Amino acid sequence: MDFELEYNQRIEEIEGFLNGFFIRSDNKFVETINKSMRYSLMASGKRLRPILLIEFSKLFSHPCTYVVDFAASLEMIHTYSLIHDDLPSMDNDDLRRGKPTNHVVFGEANAILAGDGLLNYAYENIMDSALKDPLNALKYLEAGKIIAEASGHKGMILGQISDLMNECAEIDVATLDFINSHKTGDLIRASVMAGAILGGCSKKELELVESIGKNIGMCFQIVDDILDIEGTAKEMGKLPGSDEKNDKTTYPKLLGISKCKEIANELIESSIANLQLLDGDTMFIEGLIRYIGERNK
Repeated sequence: MDFELEYNQRIEEIEGFLNGFFIRSDNKFVETINKSMRYSLMASGKRLRPILLIEFSKLFSHPCTYVVDFAASLEMIHTYSLIHDDLPSMDNDDLRRGKPTNHVVFGEANAILAGDGLLNYAYENIMDSALKDPLNALKYLEAGKIIAEASGHKGMILGQISDLMNECAEIDVATLDFINSHKTGDLIRASVMAGAILGGCSKKELELVESIGKNIGMCFQIVDDILDIEGTAKEMGKLPGSDEKNDKTTYPKLLGISKCKEIANELIESSIANLQLLDGDTMFIEGLIRYIGERNK
């Protein structure tokens, strides 16, 4: 299997589907908010979360009809979080996915509203999927609840507030784990769990999938921290060195880069070992996990 080719094909499929959600309007008010949402949503990205959701749904024998709609909603939620994370009151970043950040282009007020719009549109789309496929409505609701918790005050937002509270502070690994498991890890964990639920997994299989998702999420963050030191703007889609600029404690700062790479490799191997306990063709997902963990090489 040519992983890079397969991965790029999946990105194209996701982006083609996403593009259909924001048809240009002659109404200047509608088009103003749509343009701002579309700008960040359609900026080229890795599309890891929607791809993980779709691929994990394929591992099981009873996938729902509107899995791709769910994947699009997940990307909307992720994009909303990036727009808000880049705001002057948060990380104050000027570059995201290789382009000027939303607030730089459209202004801070419009950026906030664009993020709010994407978040609400995501849940509108999730509920619409359940209404269009009533026989599988319970699965849509279960998957939607996991995503809502992961992106809300028990998950991603909890991680963000923890991160803000600990800027310029000396923290230990346990505190850093808490921040990152919520801020970054929860939505990645929710991606694989929601996909598995939509695919018809059993309760026992879902527990295994959750463990895989947690490991992938932690690995992703560790590698991101490494790239902020060793990476380039082209590789990252944003300017490196933002962690140092904001005086944030990171895994390399606490553990050293060599140890971080060792831990990332352990998380990769653990995730793949657990993945192979599931039925179904796991080859592409294995390649995706290695891609997530080896971006620093």
